[in-house]
Amino acid sequence: MQTKVSATELAQRLGDILGKVRYRRDVFVVERNGEAVAKLSPLPSHSDTTLREALSVWVGTEPSDDRFTDDLDRVNRADRPPTNPWA
Repeated sequence: MQTKVSATELAQRLGDILGKVRYRRDVFVVERNGEAVAKLSPLPSHSDTTLREALSVWVGTEPSDDRFTDDLDRVNRADRPPTNPWA
């Protein structure tokens, strides 16, 4: 989605607009005195993988190693909350 925004509005809402560019992949055309002067658009992402592609890779992987699961259980059992040194 491409939206026009004034330079003043960009200055006032920079965080919000950058969030929309980053997370919603919106594109903003910045205008000054009614003239387009810049374009804010998301950078190409290294992760343009679709959900379908990710799922097919996940389904096609080998089953997990049971020893790894055992190791995780052992670590979880040994885990203790930190103690307060001032108590």
